[in-house]
Amino acid sequence: MIKELEISKIDKVMKIWLEENMKTHDFVSTNYWKENYNFVKNILPESNVLIYEEEDEVKGFIGIMDKSYIAGLFVSEEYQSEGIGSQLIERCKEYYPMLKLDVYAKNLKAINFYKKHGFKIEEEKENKDTKEIEYSMIWKL
Repeated sequence: MIKELEISKIDKVMKIWLEENMKTHDFVSTNYWKENYNFVKNILPESNVLIYEEEDEVKGFIGIMDKSYIAGLFVSEEYQSEGIGSQLIERCKEYYPMLKLDVYAKNLKAINFYKKHGFKIEEEKENKDTKEIEYSMIWKL
């Protein structure tokens, strides 16, 4: 079931955020993710966050900032390839006429996922913090 994030679930969401960032972005120092943990945890309530939850277990989430920017879409590893990410992105498309995001160029699985959902690469740039190449992608209604 997809629903809005309740503050009581923030630790579960952050656990997914940290674990999946370290696994998926193994080309970025794990210290980078650990150092940014508290920052993300503090700004998360300012975002529009939808979680996918079944039987009180948070399996994934998506966070939207500034009315169109996908700050993150994460699904716990054990529940990936079950359509949870697709359901979250499609739900956001119901509310936003345009969605943007940045994705690391080395994260081919994510790039292909977003392309499958109609996103197009708009720009290539270097991430100022990690010095890794990333793509800005966009979807429009």
